[in-house]
Amino acid sequence: MRSTVRTKQHPHDDAPDTGESFVRLVGLPDGPERQALKDELVRLWLPMAERIAVRFRGRGENLEDLYQVAALGLVKAVDHYDPDRGRAFEAYAVPTITGEIKRHFRDHMWTLHVPRRVQDLRNRVRNATKELSQTTPGRPPTVAEIAAYAQLTEDEVRTGAEALECFSALSLEAELPGTDGYALEDALGDPDPGYDAVVDRVAVAPCLRALPERERTILYMRFFAGMTQSRIAEQLGISQMHVSRLLSSCFARLREEIAAEAD
Repeated sequence: MRSTVRTKQHPHDDAPDTGESFVRLVGLPDGPERQALKDELVRLWLPMAERIAVRFRGRGENLEDLYQVAALGLVKAVDHYDPDRGRAFEAYAVPTITGEIKRHFRDHMWTLHVPRRVQDLRNRVRNATKELSQTTPGRPPTVAEIAAYAQLTEDEVRTGAEALECFSALSLEAELPGTDGYALEDALGDPDPGYDAVVDRVAVAPCLRALPERERTILYMRFFAGMTQSRIAEQLGISQMHVSRLLSSCFARLREEIAAEAD
C-alpha cells in the first residue's frame, strides 16, 4: 500500500496522510487484508510513537522498553480510531500512546504502590516546581508558591512532594548521608513484647474482678507473690491437688469470658 502525498502541515514532519486508509479499514471485515492494512498503518505512524516514547526517557525505564510500550499504544489507537468522528488520527493517537506509557510507569515502575490521585499530584507538583524554578533563581520555590501556581492546597503539595520519592526504594543496608557507615536498618526499632502484655492485662482485668475472692487470692499468690502450689495449699489449709484444680478452673473461665468478649 502507498500513502498519499500530504497537503497540509502536521506537527510531526513525517506524519503520513492516512485518512483514506482508515476509512477503508473501517469497511473491511476481519481477515488477512484487514490485518495487513492495520500493520501498514502501524508501520507508517511508528516514528511518531517512538518520538513520544523519547519524552519519557531518563525516568528509570530502558528506552527500548518504552518504544515497545509506545508501539502497543499505537496498535490500540489504530484498532479503536473512528474516522467518522471527524478527528484526525494524530489527535487521537497522541493521548492514547501517552496514556499507555503513563500506565506502564504507574503499574510497573513504582516501587511503592501510590494511588492514582497521589500520582497526579506528584506530576502537578513536579511540573509546577520546574516552571517556578525559572522565576526563582538561587532558591527552590516554596510550598505556598507551588500551591498557588498549581492551584492546589499546601497539604496537596506536600503529598505530591512526598510521592516524588516513591519511584524507587532505598536498601535497608544503604548508608545514611552524613554518617560514618550508619545504615538505614540501624535506625529501625524492634517489636516490643511489652505492648502485647499491656493489651492482655487490660483485657483480663474485668474478668479477674468477677472471680470469687478465694480464686483471686490463689491467682495473686501464684503469679504475683511467686508461691508454689504446695505453699499456697499450706497457707489456705487445703490440698495441693485442690489448688491445682482451682487454678485450672480459673484459667478455663478466664479464657471463655475473654473469647466471648472478643466475639
